[in-house]
Amino acid sequence: MRSAVMIACAIAGASLLSLPAIAQQKTVRACQEEWRANKDANQAKGVTEKAYVTQCRAAGAATAPASSTAQKKTATEKKTSTAAPPAAGGQKTAKACRDEWRANKDANQAKGVTEKAYIAQCRSGGTVAAPAPAPAPAPAPTRTTTTPTTAPPATTAARPAATTPTGANQYSTEGQAKLRCLTGTVVWANLNSKIYHFSGHKDYGNTKSGAYMCESDATGQGMRAAKNEKRP
Repeated sequence: MRSAVMIACAIAGASLLSLPAIAQQKTVRACQEEWRANKDANQAKGVTEKAYVTQCRAAGAATAPASSTAQKKTATEKKTSTAAPPAAGGQKTAKACRDEWRANKDANQAKGVTEKAYIAQCRSGGTVAAPAPAPAPAPAPTRTTTTPTTAPPATTAARPAATTPTGANQYSTEGQAKLRCLTGTVVWANLNSKIYHFSGHKDYGNTKSGAYMCESDATGQGMRAAKNEKRP
């Protein structure tokens, strides 16, 4: 009887010792929620949901999940490490230069700066300058038209007589003869040939020896008009 009591007590003690372990075992749902709360980190480590739940229920956790803050820090570090390293010497990337050109697309097009030229200059670190304007076409040579100088026609205007007339009513200038003739015709009398010429003829005022006279005075002194001339 006493042995039976001792065995019963031993069994009861063993049961009590196993109760905390049973009480501390997590449910499937609790383990799933833990895995999903740290889904990105678990997937990055290669821990599947099924494996996590199995390990979680068996030992409390498959792997100690990182805290929320630690996970964010890890994710940030991961992005930073995978980002493209900056170009050597601070050189801009083609994408950065392309974004700059497009941000000022209208202004660049107005200046004639193409996207390709902007990117090339931007990456080299220089300032993109607008292309130089095309040189203006040279003006056409001005043609100077030279008007040929035409010698003035021989004038028959009154000229002073080559020699000073000495006869009556004979004058060295046409003006003097007009004062005498008034409305009469003034002629040029060739004192050697005794022939007189009318104004407009080539010999009027041009013979070596002659004088301006009124036609009436010339005829009165026995002179005659040239045959091939007409009275004006």
